[in-house]
Amino acid sequence: MGYRTESRNRVRDRSIVIRNVYVMMAYAFRDIHQNGQDRFASEDFDTIHDLFAEILIRGIGSQIKRGLHRDYRRRSEELATVRGRIDLTRTSAALSMVRGRVVCEFDEYDLDTLHNRILKCVMILLIRQGSVSRERQDALRRLLPYFDSVEQVAPVSIRWSQLSFSRSSAPYRMLMGTCELVIRGLLPTEDPGANSLLSWVADEQMSSLYERFLLEYFRLHHPDLSPSAAKVRWDLDGEASSGMEQLPAMYTDITLRRGGRTVIIDAKYYSESMQVSQYGKSSVRSAHIYQIHSYTKNADVGRDGSVSGMLLYASTDAGLQPDLDVTIQGNRIAARTLDLNLQWDALRAQLEEITTWLD
Repeated sequence: MGYRTESRNRVRDRSIVIRNVYVMMAYAFRDIHQNGQDRFASEDFDTIHDLFAEILIRGIGSQIKRGLHRDYRRRSEELATVRGRIDLTRTSAALSMVRGRVVCEFDEYDLDTLHNRILKCVMILLIRQGSVSRERQDALRRLLPYFDSVEQVAPVSIRWSQLSFSRSSAPYRMLMGTCELVIRGLLPTEDPGANSLLSWVADEQMSSLYERFLLEYFRLHHPDLSPSAAKVRWDLDGEASSGMEQLPAMYTDITLRRGGRTVIIDAKYYSESMQVSQYGKSSVRSAHIYQIHSYTKNADVGRDGSVSGMLLYASTDAGLQPDLDVTIQGNRIAARTLDLNLQWDALRAQLEEITTWLD
């Protein structure tokens, strides 16, 4: 009667094939190449931080050849010659003219941007990280001099919400995604006993990465299915409804459409995907089933069974895994697992099987 659940909805450390982590990141940050094939196929990575370091080494090296990101920054400085606009108030207050100088405000095309500050911060973190190989630490040290004019900042001072991408900074998207994962101490390591870079961990970020990977995979390989994180409207009865603004919004992780058929996918990254009753019976988590059923029934406005729902759990170990496929009130509902320990070809085959639901 009732179920034993974890006291905290946190993702515990689990092992994932490291190259699959790279592929997930590459899709999520729109930096995938060669139809998803592994760009690091000939490389060996003992730890996830080795992978982080290699991504930065290659990415920053390419940026240096193209030119590191620069942006205009407003500066105010006391100068012997006029540059930009003279700040008369500050010039007068500082008695600068007595010394033959003026305080000027001007824009400078500068390397000291938020993007480059983050790169410098993370390079230093990885150089100090014991799980990064000596060879890669040395490669990062050789890149640091290119950032001499960039201010060094503390990891906790970075405001990720201020980070934006223009046409000139778009190549930084994968690099910034990697840096965020490093700083948040996000990704699990191959060694369950390894320490994070920082003492605090934002577990929900792993779920976010998993969701973004799935959505971007379908966007790249199946644009014909119009993949989106769509909003599901409540299928309300009657013209007038009281207090409808108090209903919670429903947004899917991935919605796929072909013809008159729709599949709603809810991505789940949990340490334990099944719940176990006090009598030892295992089942899919109740809240997850209720959620996907609600999405499916409200999206199926024609009540013709054309909308199906799938809970897609990330599987990284050999624990209990859901394998549910039922029809509830005319709509197909399933709970499946995506095994992140498989080689990429096998992993992709699992994703491709989902598209057959729209046949």
